[in-house]
This record gives sequence, C-alpha cells and structure tokens, in this order.
Amino acid sequence: MDMLDFLSFHGVGPAPVLGPLALGPRLNFITGDNGLGKSFVLDAAWWVLTGTPAADRRITPQADVAAPSIDYRLGGTDRSPGQWVWEYGRWHHVGAVDTRPALVVYAHADGGFGVWDSLRNTGSPEAFHFSQTELWQGTASTEHGRLCNGLIHDWVRWQRTPRSAAFAALKQLLKALSPSAEEMLLPGKPCYLGMLDDTEYPTLRRPQGVVPLPHTSSAIRRVMALAYTVLWAWRGHQRACRQAGVGPAAELVFLVDEVECHLHAKWQRRIIPALLSVIEGLTRRRLAVQMIVATHSPLVLASMEAQFDEDRDALFTLGLQEGQVQLVQQPWARQGDVVNWLVSESFGLRQARSLEAEAAIDAAEAWMRGQRTRLPAGLETEAQIQARLLQTLPAGDHFWPCWVVAKGGVVP
Repeated sequence: MDMLDFLSFHGVGPAPVLGPLALGPRLNFITGDNGLGKSFVLDAAWWVLTGTPAADRRITPQADVAAPSIDYRLGGTDRSPGQWVWEYGRWHHVGAVDTRPALVVYAHADGGFGVWDSLRNTGSPEAFHFSQTELWQGTASTEHGRLCNGLIHDWVRWQRTPRSAAFAALKQLLKALSPSAEEMLLPGKPCYLGMLDDTEYPTLRRPQGVVPLPHTSSAIRRVMALAYTVLWAWRGHQRACRQAGVGPAAELVFLVDEVECHLHAKWQRRIIPALLSVIEGLTRRRLAVQMIVATHSPLVLASMEAQFDEDRDALFTLGLQEGQVQLVQQPWARQGDVVNWLVSESFGLRQARSLEAEAAIDAAEAWMRGQRTRLPAGLETEAQIQARLLQTLPAGDHFWPCWVVAKGGVVP
C-alpha cells in the first residue's frame, strides 16, 4: 500500500539527525513542546508523499551541512527506500521510483488545507491549497472552471439532494461529535443572512435555537472543515476516476496539525474516533486511512486508550536531550486519566498543577528530605511553605498527608 512507512532526516529540520519514524499504517500521534518540530515532520511527510511544498512553507536544509537528505519508504518492507537529496540549491529524488499515494489531505493549524490527488494533479507541479476563506466560500473561477464550491454552498446543495451520501456523512460526523443525547448536533433548515446577501447558509439546531453555520463556535467550524475537506477530496477523486475510466484510490493519508484546535475538552476526546468513523462511512470501508496527527492534548490520546492497536498505531514524542531535539517512539501504555497523560513522557509535566503549587510541593519535599539550604525565595521556612501549600492546594489534596506526617501537623 502507498502509505508512509518511515521517515528519517539528516541536516534538515530542528536537529542534525532526526528519526527514524517507524510509522504505523493507521494512527500516528506526535507530541512535544512548541517549536520542536511537530509541524516540520508533517510538512516533510507531505513533501515526500506529494513532491510539492506544504502551502508556502518550503523545506530547506540547515546551513553548512554536507549532503542534507530525507529518507523515506512507502508501503512496507517489500518496497525499496526513497531519498530526497539537496544538491545545487534544490531537492533531487534518488533511489526508488518516485511513486506517490493517490490521496493526501493536510489540515493545517491555521485553518488552511492542502489536498493531493495523483489523478487530478497529473501534469501539475502543485497540489490544491485552500485558505480558510476559500474552503468556506469557494475558490474563484478560472479557465478550467471553479475548483471548489466551498462548504457553505456544498452543504446546502447536498442537503437539498435526496439520499446524498455526502450529506449523510456530514450528519454522521455531527452525531459522533455531539456532547450528549440531549445536545445533539443536528442540521437545520438553510437560511439567509441580511437583506443584501443572496447566499443560503447552512444552520445547526442547538439548545439555544437554530444557529447559522457562520455564527457557530470555532470548534464546530473546525470539525466541519476537517470533514468537508475529506469529503471534497474523495468525491472529486471519484468523479475524476469515472471520467478517466480507472478505479479509485485504495488509501488516504490524512495529516492533521493540532487536531484539538478550538475544541472543548468534551470534543477533544471524540474528534479522532469521529473522523475515522466518517471516513469509513463515506467510503464504505473501501479506503484504508493512515493518519499522522500532531497534538498538544492529553485528551486526544486518552480518547484512544480503548482503540489503540500497537500493530497498526504509533506514538512519538519530540523532546530536548542535552540541547538537541530528539524524536522518540514511546511504548503505548494506558495512563487511565488525563492527569497521568500530562505527567507521562508524551507531555512531560512534572506535576499536573499550577506552577505555584508545583513550586510549593517541590520546596516541601526538599524540606522533608532535609535539603534546606537552596530553597527558593519565599519558601525558605516551614511556615512559608505551609502558607503557600494552603494557598495553592485544595483541602483534600493527596499531598497533605505526606506533609502533615512529616511536620506533625493536622490535615487542613
């Protein structure tokens, strides 16, 4: 299958050497602090999959590095590795035949999207790139016609089309993301906004009433954009296949940067299962999907504890070791709750508390160990530590018994 099997970097990206990533064929999660290269890894994956830059972000090598390269392999161990090498100011492909997956979708954190379709992009040096506005309102007409009608127009058109598979998929996503049975996300009747706007807008039925889609929360707009882009890519690909007389793609690679953008905690733990469900329903399970997802959300990982398959899925973390960025594959282990995910290797917090509470506990633990010579200012005495703990910890906190026993006091 033409999915991404591994990636490795030399002289390009946030470190002299990065990787390899041994990617799973289904779900791949990348965590790590801001600025360590999560978006770079997604941009590089897009590059080797499509041979085109991700929007306006071009991958360039580090200065004064001999033979910068990106190594990759598609489709498993039976395929030869490929390589992109930087020579004479540009990337050159060497090694295995430069085959590419039929469909790749890239959801950027800023709301923009990229779509690669090996059939529709034949003869074109670039993939399709949409800004957030273009995705919602459609692209301008060209000599070849209008590339994308936009979510607003297509939603209303699909809603008015009897037995529309696309509209059924949109409703399925809304159902999967609904916070509860009492707060279902249901499409309403299309409406007009203002006396001078001739556009019919989709609506959602919400507890507070019928809300036009442009007036819904940024979270709803984010998830609808994710679903619509996959729908647009798949339907356009199917139409092109029928016109060309060839069979449709068997695989889709879906890259998502900061999948939790704008999402409330209730939706963060639903988004990945919901997207997988929608894609499976849309394609009637005929399309194998590989997702590579960058996330800062422990709830996104917690949502996968019942579904994570170590034979098909993988978890990676970008971190700093001795001043160098390292990319490490983490063994999957259920953490049980979000607090444990926060203090796991994937997110790296020492404690899932405020900075003030963490500092107070650190000082209290040092005091209990007898290490009292280098305590921070304002936490240098037992009384100061006690006052800060009272200020930052709730009465029932599990740290109180440790501190109380050590100082012979009473639990507050």
